[in-house]
Amino acid sequence: MLYEFIDLNRDLIVSRTRDRVVSRPWPSVAPGEMEHGVPLFLTQLAETLRLEASPVPFPAGAIGASAARHGAELLHSGFTVSQVVHDYGDICQTITAMAMEQMAPISVEEFRTLNRCLDTAIAEAVTEYARLTGETRSDEETERLGHAAHELRDCLNTAILAFHALKRGAVAINGSTGAILGQSLMSLRELVDRTLAEVRVDAGTQRRVRVPVVTFIDEIAASGMLHSEYRQIQFTVEPIDPALAIDADPQLLTSAVMNLLHNAFKNTRSGGHVVLRARADHGRLLIETEDECGGIPPSKGDLFQKFGDRRGGDRSGLGLGLSIARKAVRAHSGDISIRNMPGKGCVFIIDIPLAAAEETVPVLT
Repeated sequence: MLYEFIDLNRDLIVSRTRDRVVSRPWPSVAPGEMEHGVPLFLTQLAETLRLEASPVPFPAGAIGASAARHGAELLHSGFTVSQVVHDYGDICQTITAMAMEQMAPISVEEFRTLNRCLDTAIAEAVTEYARLTGETRSDEETERLGHAAHELRDCLNTAILAFHALKRGAVAINGSTGAILGQSLMSLRELVDRTLAEVRVDAGTQRRVRVPVVTFIDEIAASGMLHSEYRQIQFTVEPIDPALAIDADPQLLTSAVMNLLHNAFKNTRSGGHVVLRARADHGRLLIETEDECGGIPPSKGDLFQKFGDRRGGDRSGLGLGLSIARKAVRAHSGDISIRNMPGKGCVFIIDIPLAAAEETVPVLT
C-alpha cells in the first residue's frame, strides 16, 4: 500500500526531496523549508491514503483544509508561495520515482489519489496564501490605486504559478490547479472591467444605446457559465421576455451585473446553485442574482461601502466591486437592493427603468 511505502521510506523521501529542492534553479530555498514543509505534507498524504484505503469514508476536503493551514503557516514562516508549490511537486515526484525503483506494489488508484492530493494541496495552499497576503497589507496601502495594483499582481502571480505547475506536468489541467488558473484569469478580467467602469462613472461618461434585455443577459450568462464551471456551481438563467429593452451603457451596466454575479459565485458553496433572472415590473427592469450564501448575518455592515465588510468565507477581492456596481446602476437612474433569506442565501436586485416602447409610424395610404 502506498501509505505504508511512505511510512517505511519517510526519511529517504525527505532526504531525496531535499536534494531536489537544493538543486533546483528556482525558486530559492528558504531556511527551514525542508524541516517544516515536506514532513508536514508527507504526514497529511500518508494519512489521506491510509483512510481512503479503509472502509471508513474520508472527508474529501480534509487534505485541502490542512493544506490551507499549511499555506498560512508557511506565510508566517517567511516562505514564498512559489516555494510552497514547488515543494509539493518535488515530494510527489520523489515518491513516484522511488516507488518505481523499488517496484513497490502500488495500485493505479493509489497513484491517482496521490495526484489528486497534490492537486488539491497546491490549489488550497496557494488560495490561502493569496488571501492572507491580501489581509496583511498595511493601512497605508489601502488607497484605491494601490489596492488595484496589488489585486492585479496577486491574480497574475496565482495564474502564473498555477500555469507553471500545469506546465511541469505535475497535475492535470482539469483538476483544482486548472480551476485556480481559470478563476485567476476571470478575476483579472473582472478587475479590468471594474476599473474601467469606475473611471467612466467618476468621469460621468456614458454611451447610451437601446439594448434588448435578452441580448444583454445572454452575453453576461456566457461569462457566468465559465465562473460556475471553475467553481463547480450550478448556474441557471431564467427565460426572459424578448420584448423587453433598456436604454443603457452596455459596458457600464454589464460591469455592475457581473460584480453581483461574481459575488454570488464567490459566496456559494461548491455544488450550490446561482440564478440570474431579468423581469419587468411596472415599467422597471429588475435584474436579480440569487445565491446560496446561507444568508447575511445581522452583524454585517453596509456591503456597498468601499473597503467595507464582506460576506462569506471567501475574503478575496477588495470590497470595491459592490460600491462601483451601485454607482453604475445609479448612473442609470436605478439602484441595488438586497433581499436576505436567512439560512439559504440572498438576492441582489438591480432596479432600472425599462426603455419606452418604440413608436410606430403610421403608413399613409
